[in-house]
Amino acid sequence: MSGNDNVRFRSHRSIVDLAYRLSDAAAIIAAALVAIEFTPNAPISSLAIVVGTTLLIHVVAIEVSGLYRNWRGSKIARELWCVIITWVYVAPTVLGIGLLTQTNAEFSYASKLCWLALTPVAMAAGRIVMRMLLRQLRMRGFNSRKFAICGMNRLGMQLAANIQNSPELGLQFVGYFDDRPERRTNEATGAQLHQAGNLTQLVELARTGEVDMIYITFPMRAEERIRTYLSKLGDTTASVYIVPDFFVFQMLSARWNQIDGLPVVSVFETPMSGIDGVFKRLFDLVVGTCVLALVAVPMLIIAAAIKLTSPGPVFFRQKRYGLSGEQIGVWKFRSMRVCENGAEVKQASRTDDRITPLGRILRKTSLDELPQLFNVLDGSMSLVGPRPHANAHNEQYRPLIDGYMLRHKVKPGITGLAQVNGARGETETLDKMERRIEFDHRYIREWSLWMDCKILIKTFLVVFRQENAY
Repeated sequence: MSGNDNVRFRSHRSIVDLAYRLSDAAAIIAAALVAIEFTPNAPISSLAIVVGTTLLIHVVAIEVSGLYRNWRGSKIARELWCVIITWVYVAPTVLGIGLLTQTNAEFSYASKLCWLALTPVAMAAGRIVMRMLLRQLRMRGFNSRKFAICGMNRLGMQLAANIQNSPELGLQFVGYFDDRPERRTNEATGAQLHQAGNLTQLVELARTGEVDMIYITFPMRAEERIRTYLSKLGDTTASVYIVPDFFVFQMLSARWNQIDGLPVVSVFETPMSGIDGVFKRLFDLVVGTCVLALVAVPMLIIAAAIKLTSPGPVFFRQKRYGLSGEQIGVWKFRSMRVCENGAEVKQASRTDDRITPLGRILRKTSLDELPQLFNVLDGSMSLVGPRPHANAHNEQYRPLIDGYMLRHKVKPGITGLAQVNGARGETETLDKMERRIEFDHRYIREWSLWMDCKILIKTFLVVFRQENAY
């Protein structure tokens, strides 16, 4: 890459940043123009003041939320979530200023509500379109960067494969760089990799602009080697990243924190903390209340049917592990002739004679789980999360499956990722339980409110055609 190419690259970055800013500004203006339609004869001057104030506050808010950071390689959900967070900063401030100055007093409540709801939607839509355009442009070489990997090992191979399988990132692979002999590195990886050069050659490429991004994938134990590379690469303008081999751990929600200036990284942590936890709780309360209102009459009918068809209580409250392993009582409609809740609980099987005829229908359709809406409302469960197992089953499997108890880093759910992917019902073999735990870990790692919505929708689609629920 020549010096002129490097300048062109910087120009591309400026163009992309400007395009994002213009897209957001257009979304704010367009939303305001639509919202004003709900206020007859609204003065244009007041609209101009509101739009101008919104744009000004938005410029300040993005510095707090980091909306204009480099989103290359990040999931679209994270970017859209940042749009919402930014709007949470902007909207109350603009409304507060309007209330104090009376500049928005002439607008109707319908206009204000439309403005509040439509603006973030318009901004999100603009960013989705921008992503699609950038994807196509980067695949054609626009706004591309060249990257190199320090470390010929399995982690480096995985990183190279991940990036090369995502052409929309616009990253061009220069090669692997390592000071160890190529024969030795190929023996360690079990693959025939071509070594593009050593550290000295990489530093020279970075100095001349032939490499823009450098990923160091040495194992964490190679501290001295990492220090050497960082020292040499610090004399270049390339962006340098350390990719620690955390894949040796079962990481759930990795994030960097500081303790009095000392950086620490979480390994086993819940993603649903802080504002994320607040939004998930609000989601559970709002959706859970609506669903309970819809199913209240069917639940009364089911309760009466249970009472009339078999002796015993209508509800069964089983002891199970909740968030952080705390014991909770999970509500269910009684579907068996017995109410087992001891140290040993036999899993239900297809020909289980403990299940009542009505109970078999309830279990097949998952209607026996409806009372768990009460658990959701009291905060001991969530609508979506790892399904709670009987305490006896937890104790049985925790020594057999690595990371089994990590599923309790979040609240258990009425439905979950495992259930909508077929890992539902009896787990009579260890591999079936392991598959369920894999889905639980994946849910915790990748959680978002959008994922919860998709799981709820899929639950309604698959619950009546699952064959392994009994």
